[in-house]
Amino acid sequence: MDTRSTILAAAEPLFDRHGYTATGMDRLTAAAGLSSRTLYKHAGSKAALMAAVLAEREGRFMQRIEVASVDALFAALDDWVREEGSRGCLFLRTQGETGGDTPEIAAVVTAHKQAFRARIAEIVAAELGGSGDASLAEQILVLFEGATAAAVYRGPAAVAAARAAAATLVAGARR
Repeated sequence: MDTRSTILAAAEPLFDRHGYTATGMDRLTAAAGLSSRTLYKHAGSKAALMAAVLAEREGRFMQRIEVASVDALFAALDDWVREEGSRGCLFLRTQGETGGDTPEIAAVVTAHKQAFRARIAEIVAAELGGSGDASLAEQILVLFEGATAAAVYRGPAAVAAARAAAATLVAGARR
């Protein structure tokens, strides 16, 4: 594994578990097993490192939701919660911690949420035989985001409830 990959692999779980603010560079260097000089050389600033972590996470997440149905979308969320944990959306948590005032982080969060919204619209269109339904896509987005947040305290049951609600919405849209 190259140095940058080592840094990202060490940083993501720390940021995910402790948050952006509470994860200091000393903790990051210790976890990566690198000197602070090496960390800064390869990662730049803490904000740049967080943006890189979010970009890596987005790649994994978007690959996970390469699905063809709304039900499969929620099945992918269920898998994510069981495998990655249920601490809520790292993008939204980081945006909340920084108040949207850190340009490199805000840019990654905005781009991810736009891509995620577009992906849901594609899934909904596929579900309905190619015709888009912007209202249904928005409802599915809110259910997904809500399930991600509620899973923090309800676990996979929140995802199951959102999955059932999504199935009801999709069935209604087909009628």
